[in-house]
Amino acid sequence: MDIEVIPLSQLQTDAPGLLAKCCDSGQPVVVELPDHRFVAIQPLDADDEDDGLVSDLIDTNPDFRALVEKSAASPRKPFVPRDVGANRYMASSVK
Repeated sequence: MDIEVIPLSQLQTDAPGLLAKCCDSGQPVVVELPDHRFVAIQPLDADDEDDGLVSDLIDTNPDFRALVEKSAASPRKPFVPRDVGANRYMASSVK
């Protein structure tokens, strides 16, 4: 597993794209700050019982716990493959 290390400026340039890439790949990204410290960004999987950070957030953060409970109570959307969903979105936005 290669961990990508990027400068803070790259995160600032395209934060949504970089975060989506991190979540889609399941791989962490390390950001080097201007003072040469490092910060890791990693995707969280609420369904992963081995993920200690998610468990800690649920145990200690009422806002996060409420978000998880709200998500669990909401109806699930059907899975749509990425290319089909993108085409459907494109078609509906052209109308």
